[in-house]
Amino acid sequence: MKHPPTSPSTQEHDILDRIRNGEDSVTQFKQDITDANRLSEELVAFSNAQGGVLLIGVADNGSVVGLNDAQIHRINQLISSTANENIKPPIYPLTEIVNLHGQRIITLHVRRGESRPYQTSKGLYLTKSGSDKRKMSPDELRRLFAESERLFADEEVLLRSDITDINTETFYAFLDADNHDVYEELKHGKLQLITVLQNLDLLRDSHLTLAGNMIFGKTPQRFNPSFYVDCVHFDGNDVGVSSFISKSTIKGSLRQQYENTMHFLRNNLSRLPINEDFNAQTQLEIDEHVLGELLVNALVHRDYHIPSSLKIFVFSDRLEIISPGKLPNSLTVEKIKNGLSIHRNPILNSICRNVLPYSGYGSGIKRVLRLNPSVSFVNDTDKEQFQCLIPRR
Repeated sequence: MKHPPTSPSTQEHDILDRIRNGEDSVTQFKQDITDANRLSEELVAFSNAQGGVLLIGVADNGSVVGLNDAQIHRINQLISSTANENIKPPIYPLTEIVNLHGQRIITLHVRRGESRPYQTSKGLYLTKSGSDKRKMSPDELRRLFAESERLFADEEVLLRSDITDINTETFYAFLDADNHDVYEELKHGKLQLITVLQNLDLLRDSHLTLAGNMIFGKTPQRFNPSFYVDCVHFDGNDVGVSSFISKSTIKGSLRQQYENTMHFLRNNLSRLPINEDFNAQTQLEIDEHVLGELLVNALVHRDYHIPSSLKIFVFSDRLEIISPGKLPNSLTVEKIKNGLSIHRNPILNSICRNVLPYSGYGSGIKRVLRLNPSVSFVNDTDKEQFQCLIPRR
């Protein structure tokens, strides 16, 4: 007695439909896989996009060639080790062995990642582009890092950079002041520059981090073009006035931005006599310690996930310092007035203690208010910015 032919299962129908429709953003064919690096690129691209299915044992033209026992065993081991060792953070794909027309294939299911962005062990951030894959843009990476809240902004890796983009003269001067013993070991060849930079989180996977670039980069705006200071002296009391007295776009490292912005303020604020003597000395109308504290605070604690400049606006009646990003987490204006701080950029917070006039202990705002109680702060959650307002005399 003959038995009727067995109908394909729903799973088989789905796979056959995928094969008939060809490769796209969520379906990829591989006749065989032997290279962990190439496999990691495929898995990273799926994880950073919407997920997908890799059909192993299917040729590029859609013909089912199948896999033997030895291939299945080898590929399963390769998938397991690649997902754990060649992808950061690790992923957890699911595999099944499916029989199609007497041929066995492996279906490798990759979910849309919950900890995006993912990278290969070689530092490649990839995503899907149709049936192919491509490197992710800096803006895409910045957005995903911000969404995942997995990395601080100053830990971001700048993929086009490398160790040659470090201003070694500036870095050596910092290291001599920060840790003279390490400086001496580095100078005498007992330590490698790359090792010291990696230990300070200024270099990762042979690329500069955002912190490394903004503190010690030769040309920081080459890799972070939005992170500079816009200074404008308006001829009036609001940004809508028809003319301005002076303006300057200040770029460079954080130290250069600090020094040149302070120079702009000294040139655009009034100087007042200390006493009534004819030859009396003068002082800036706003205490320079107040200006320095607020400027350092803005440079170190701004939100570097937001591609926008720091703004210094001088009006007839006030000075405004506008930082991209609202206060992080549960911080409020009242809390920062009382000395509470949350380090949004921990690398900058640590390194800048020996680069800028900055203590890093959360005492800056308290010092500002002690010197000038009329300074006020606005945490604008709608505009995603934090403002410091200092009245002019």
